[in-house]
Amino acid sequence: MQSLFATTTSTNSFYKTPLSPPLTTALLSSPHNNKTKSTTAISCISRRRRRRSRPSIFVASGSHCLNLEITTNNNNYNKKMSPFLDQYIVATLFASLFGFIFIFVLRRNINNNKKLKKDAEDNNKIQSNIVQSSINTGDSSPEIGSGVDVIVVGAGVAGAALAHTLGKEGRRVHVIERDLTEPDRIVGELLQPGGYLKLLELGLEDCVEGIDAQRVLGYALFKDGKNTRLSYPLEKFHSDVAGRSFHNGRFIQRMRDKAATLPNVRLEQGTVTSLLEENGTIKGVQYKTKDGQELRTYAPLTIVCDGCFSNLRRSLCKPKVEVPSSFVGLVLENCQLPFENHGHVILADPSPILFYPISSTEVRCLVDVPGQKLPSVASGEMANHLKNIVAPQVPPEIRDSFIAAVDKGNIRTMPNRSMPADPQPTPGALLMGDAFNMRHPLTGGGMTVALSDIVVLRDLLKPLGDFHDAACLSKYLESFYTLRKPVASTINTLAGALYRVFSSSPDQARKEMRQACFDYLSLGGVFSNGPVSLLSGLNPRPLSLVLHFFAVAIYGVGRLLLPFPSPKRMWVGARLISSASGIIFPIIKAEGVRQMFFPATVPAIYRAPPVD
Repeated sequence: MQSLFATTTSTNSFYKTPLSPPLTTALLSSPHNNKTKSTTAISCISRRRRRRSRPSIFVASGSHCLNLEITTNNNNYNKKMSPFLDQYIVATLFASLFGFIFIFVLRRNINNNKKLKKDAEDNNKIQSNIVQSSINTGDSSPEIGSGVDVIVVGAGVAGAALAHTLGKEGRRVHVIERDLTEPDRIVGELLQPGGYLKLLELGLEDCVEGIDAQRVLGYALFKDGKNTRLSYPLEKFHSDVAGRSFHNGRFIQRMRDKAATLPNVRLEQGTVTSLLEENGTIKGVQYKTKDGQELRTYAPLTIVCDGCFSNLRRSLCKPKVEVPSSFVGLVLENCQLPFENHGHVILADPSPILFYPISSTEVRCLVDVPGQKLPSVASGEMANHLKNIVAPQVPPEIRDSFIAAVDKGNIRTMPNRSMPADPQPTPGALLMGDAFNMRHPLTGGGMTVALSDIVVLRDLLKPLGDFHDAACLSKYLESFYTLRKPVASTINTLAGALYRVFSSSPDQARKEMRQACFDYLSLGGVFSNGPVSLLSGLNPRPLSLVLHFFAVAIYGVGRLLLPFPSPKRMWVGARLISSASGIIFPIIKAEGVRQMFFPATVPAIYRAPPVD
């Protein structure tokens, strides 16, 4: 049988289209079609309205023809209107989608604004307790400090070094420290070679003498029974230049004593309770003396260096403090480390363990415990954790000394804080030290950053005769935040990235990254000298840091793909690169991409000092 077609004729066109199967079946099964086999045309017309404008439909099958005429006014109307209907439908969909997105964004902004408003109110409540108005006539606290150029809050590493430095420049300095007795801490005990160079620049190098400080010449890495030694690249420096490790309290006391020898530097024990503000400018501080007396002191410049637990920083910056882990500290006595005059880093599970000498007879051990919840020291849970989990991962040469230190019971803990610098420039005041910027202490870079900041600030203040124009001084000192970036951002980023890489993880890509880092550093030459020079503060170049970090990642991918790549290995390699990016890029973003890599584009560094 020949194929069936429906032929549509009208005044304008002639079309042939296949007829639908149900209609074809119905027409062929007609009784008229069964009664005759001749080539006759049977016309079955239900309704006939003779109008020339209406088309007819003919069905042909061989010599048989069935002529059907169907009205199609509605079809023609629908065909004419369908393009317009489609446009309306599409426009409606787009309008609905746009409206949904607009409402979503609007509600999100409203919620964010409510949250920001609430945070601002909370922050204002906190700041109101810290910053007081100096024109409050209801307060009759005695006033002292006339003729003082700078008030320094805190006399730790940063405060004591800053007081001595400004005092040498002829500034009249009033230092207020909560406790002037020798501090006893388990961190701040390792000064990198870059930090020692800053001590030399500030004239404080003799502060590491007479305290049984130990020379540190590099690091030794341990992983899965293997080890590699990484020495500082000190060939181009004087023979005295090296790292130093010591008791933190002894070092601080030496700097305090040296600062106090200057006649224009006054050290006083007291607790600063608030900053004194007048018309948006910090004029001084209110503090409580050792005897409990409330006093006020005034100066055109107040520098806050009250450490990682600062209660004054909220009015001078936007603190975002993180506590990724804690250190558990021990002192090993009469212990001989495998590599003399080297810090030792064990890539343990779940996170690193550090050993370094702090005197001729003592070795500091710091066990990193991730998270904020620690095993209880009082109940003995911490001692069991150190003996059963940590001790088996300690090198055999010092394992007995480690267990003996645990049994002795002098176990100390310290939270490891991290806080990127996010200043809020305020006329009359400045933040420095751990009150301003913190990083994970794994790399021992905190004191190097603080001393470097003091050198930058000293050079900025040197051409100024006095500090009485607070507004102009504040604008001028905005360059401080950019000029400090090369050293600070390099050490901060490296500390955060290395801690993430050195910590164990169940993720296969992270495991490969950790092993690649150990193998990369084990290659020696430029592969170890480059990263170690960054770690030591001898080469504070952010771009060099990024290049070496991704060189480690690419080296790890190469290890996976050689000698024969497989889909699984390629997938792990891709995730390794992604993991490396996820580690370093958020840290760089927090430090500030522009200030870190393009400081010359920041206008503040070109500001001239205010004219007296």
